[in-house]
Amino acid sequence: MPPELLIIVIVTLGVLGLALFFSFVPVGLWISAKAAGAKVGLVNLIGMRIRRVIPSRIVNPLIKATKAGLDINVNQLESHYLAGGNVDRVVNALIAAQRADIDLPFSRGAAIDLAGRDVLTAVQMSVNPKVIDTPEIAAVAKDGIELKAKAKVTVRANIDRLVGGAGEETIIARVGEGIVTTIGSSLSHKDVLENPDNISKTVLDRSLDSGTAFQILSIDIADVDVGKNIGAQLQTDQAEADKRIAQAKAEERRAMAVAKEQEMKAMVQEMRAKVVEAEAEVPKALAAAMRDGHMGAMDYFNLQNIIADTQMRESVGKSPAKAPDKDKK
Repeated sequence: MPPELLIIVIVTLGVLGLALFFSFVPVGLWISAKAAGAKVGLVNLIGMRIRRVIPSRIVNPLIKATKAGLDINVNQLESHYLAGGNVDRVVNALIAAQRADIDLPFSRGAAIDLAGRDVLTAVQMSVNPKVIDTPEIAAVAKDGIELKAKAKVTVRANIDRLVGGAGEETIIARVGEGIVTTIGSSLSHKDVLENPDNISKTVLDRSLDSGTAFQILSIDIADVDVGKNIGAQLQTDQAEADKRIAQAKAEERRAMAVAKEQEMKAMVQEMRAKVVEAEAEVPKALAAAMRDGHMGAMDYFNLQNIIADTQMRESVGKSPAKAPDKDKK
C-alpha cells in the first residue's frame, strides 16, 4: 500500500474514532458542568450512556440546581429519571420553592411528581392561590322555592398532602353539598337572598378541605338566582295524581255498575224466557184438560173472558189520563 493512502486511512480512522468517542462521551456537557461547578465526571456520563439515560436530561437540571444553591447530586436525578419522573420539572419546582421560602426537599418533590401531580404548579399555587368556579348548584329552601347559586372557592396547594390528597373535583363536590345543605335548612328563600354570606360561613365551618391536596382560604357566593316553586309544583303533581286515582276508582265503580246491569238484564231475559216457555205449556195443558174431560167448553170461554178483561184493564191503566175540559165561555 502506498504511504499516502496509508496516511489517509489512518487519518480517516482517527476522525471516525474521535467522532464516535465524542458522540458517546458528552464532553461538551462535562465541560459545561465543570464550568458551573456541578459535580459530575466523565465516568458518570459514560455510565449514563450505558444505562440508556440521556445525559443532557440530567446534567442541565444539575447545573440549574447547582447555580440555585440546591444540594442535589447526580445519583438522585438519575434515579428519578429512571423511575419515569420529570427531572427538569422537579428541579424547577425546588428552585421556585426555595425562592418562596417553602420547605420542599427533593424526595418529596420527586414523590409528588411520580404520583402524577404537577409539582411546579403546586408550588406556584402555594404562592399564588387559585380560584375555582363551581357550576350552578340548585337547592330548595323549606318554603319550597328553588335557589340556584354559584360560588368562587379560593384554594392554596398543600404541599404536605399532595401525595394521596383529593383533587379539585372533591373540593367542588363538597362545596356543592355544603351549599345544598345550607339552603335546604333555611326556613325561607328570602333569608338566603338577604344574607348570602351565611352560606359561606356555614360551609367554611365544615372543614371541607380535610383529606384534600388543597387548603380552602375563602368561599364567596358569586350569584344567587330564584328558580322554580318546587313546593307548588309538587302539590300540583300530587293533586293531579289524586285526581287520576279518583277517576280510576270512579271508572272502576262505573264498570262494576255496568256489569251488574248487564247481569240483571241477563237474569230478566232468562226469566222472560222461562215465562214464555211456561206460557207455551198453557195451551197444551188446556187441550189435555179438555181432552181428559177435566174442563168443559164453558170453562174455557169463561177463562178467555177473564183474560180479555185483564188485558183491557191493563191497557186502561197504561193510557195517560186526559186533562179535564175547561168551561166554554
